[in-house]
Amino acid sequence: MKDYLVRGLVNSKNCRVFACQTTELLEKARQEHDLWPTASAALGRMMSATLMMAAMNKNNEKMTVTINGGGPIGTMMAVTCGDGHIKGFVGDPHVHYTYNDTGHLAVGVAVGTQGTLQEPFCGTVPLQTGEIGDDFSYYFMASEQTPSVVSVGVLVDETNEILSSGGFIIQLLPDATEEDISYIEEKIKDFPAVSSLIHEGKTPEEILKMIFDDVEITDQQDLFFTCDCSREKMINALSTIGKQELQSMIDEDHGCEITCQFCNTKYQFSEEELQNLINRL
Repeated sequence: MKDYLVRGLVNSKNCRVFACQTTELLEKARQEHDLWPTASAALGRMMSATLMMAAMNKNNEKMTVTINGGGPIGTMMAVTCGDGHIKGFVGDPHVHYTYNDTGHLAVGVAVGTQGTLQEPFCGTVPLQTGEIGDDFSYYFMASEQTPSVVSVGVLVDETNEILSSGGFIIQLLPDATEEDISYIEEKIKDFPAVSSLIHEGKTPEEILKMIFDDVEITDQQDLFFTCDCSREKMINALSTIGKQELQSMIDEDHGCEITCQFCNTKYQFSEEELQNLINRL
């Protein structure tokens, strides 16, 4: 089943909703970055939440979310323009922890809590649990004063392949009443793991209808893991480091290799290309 995202309204409960399936795009990211299970879970949760957050913005502006909790996974980043395409990476893809009591992937341990979740245009908030969903909920409340339920999840096979990935967000509208809040809290209290529901074949729409019978789906968008890196962009990046550094690359390494953080594509530049760049500068 293809990856996609839906937006919707629940007028009877004064809230707006988002839900997505991101299984295929996370599997592509796993292959390109050689992600271990807990790293897959962390990046998958982050990309699902980032895609839904971008869907809240009608202008398709570039959105960059960075998480660094001081944990062994290091810095995590996801970038999207609200067009359904996303790219992302984690500092250390070879991270794997599980909780002893449940056996579940210990994303909070890998991410850590001594750091922040940041989106440059909207603000920075301290991490709460490192489990990603809770941290985005806190972000919406602290940065946008919007009470939100954020549920994101990833299920990984014993072979490290991604079995399911996705999530949903419920956001209260200004007219929400105490009754609306109580209804949502009661529904969410014992709600199944979203990764399990997706693995069972439930669609984003069906997951939302499990919570709200009368949800009105207003929009749908296909989702992809794609990188927009290019040789030209790498040359532009090289041009920012200065003539002296470029000359050192020629003298010491007789050229250079740049690897894109988002997709691991390698770009080779010869001595002649670097010299031409120095001449242009």
